[in-house]
Amino acid sequence: MRYMLLIYLDERALNETEREQCYAESAKLTRDLEASGQYLAAAPLHPTSTATSVRMRDGKRLVTDGPFAETREQLGGYFLIDAKDLDEALGIAARIPGARAGTVEVRPVVELAGLPPDRLSRELHSNV
Repeated sequence: MRYMLLIYLDERALNETEREQCYAESAKLTRDLEASGQYLAAAPLHPTSTATSVRMRDGKRLVTDGPFAETREQLGGYFLIDAKDLDEALGIAARIPGARAGTVEVRPVVELAGLPPDRLSRELHSNV
């Protein structure tokens, strides 16, 4: 089953050196997950100051700068993994460096019929 691990933390929680260390540790974790066949995707996100939100109201597009809600912790990145169950996904979430300074939300991904295969799956299958 696929799980989305959403990493929330205060954007000011890490200085530049700590952020680079977090990125290095996260890259190592992705290599470990790749070796075990559990890695699907991962990436840090740019700060919320670069975000733009889109809402549709009464058929009209409303575009605003920044995230929709002001909170103490912001979405800072994600991992998309394949895990046999929630317990295994929680174990992986606990290994994410961002969990030490923030929160990792673990959510199962709905396998929705009728969607085309994701690009990564298509690329993997075309290289076999």
